[in-house]
Amino acid sequence: MILSDADILRRLDEGDLVVEPLEDPEIQVQPASIDLRLGREFLEFQHANIGCIHPNDEREVSEYVDLTEVPEGGEYVLHPGDFVLGTTKERVGIPDDLIAHVEGRSSLGRLAIVVHATAGLCDPGYKGQITLELSNLGRAPVALSPGMRISQLTFTELKTPADRPYGAERGSKYQGQSGPQASRIQGDREFGGEQ
Repeated sequence: MILSDADILRRLDEGDLVVEPLEDPEIQVQPASIDLRLGREFLEFQHANIGCIHPNDEREVSEYVDLTEVPEGGEYVLHPGDFVLGTTKERVGIPDDLIAHVEGRSSLGRLAIVVHATAGLCDPGYKGQITLELSNLGRAPVALSPGMRISQLTFTELKTPADRPYGAERGSKYQGQSGPQASRIQGDREFGGEQ
């Protein structure tokens, strides 16, 4: 079952679903979703000196990115073909009986802005900010302003709560993240890691 606005507000009031800061529920809570706003930090991939990123390389992918923080009142211009990692302003806490889906907003989609390449899911038990995989599929640069509504979360109720939710007990790599996070794929079991 997908949660409606009434369900979302009830779960927020009960405190098991967390979206903070939720500064304007009248605007941010939609009929079956919550709009999340864009944070101020972006990870930009370096274009020079990268032959190829290998997931099983000992070097962390974070070595290939530069952090840019947009000043208060500033904007980030996303050029055609660009791909950057951004973050939501809000931190979320997903209870063990819900799964959250990260979706783009249609108004931005109509400007050719995509908010996730493939990671559109927040597992039960996830806590932290959400890293956005932002790309511009259009032909014109688009200015993104921190604080603007950039994405939305929809919530699906699980038939039963997850037995092994996302978190420290599972060794989850991104639990509690703050700001955009580069890939930690080298920590995956198939590449010699523990997860």
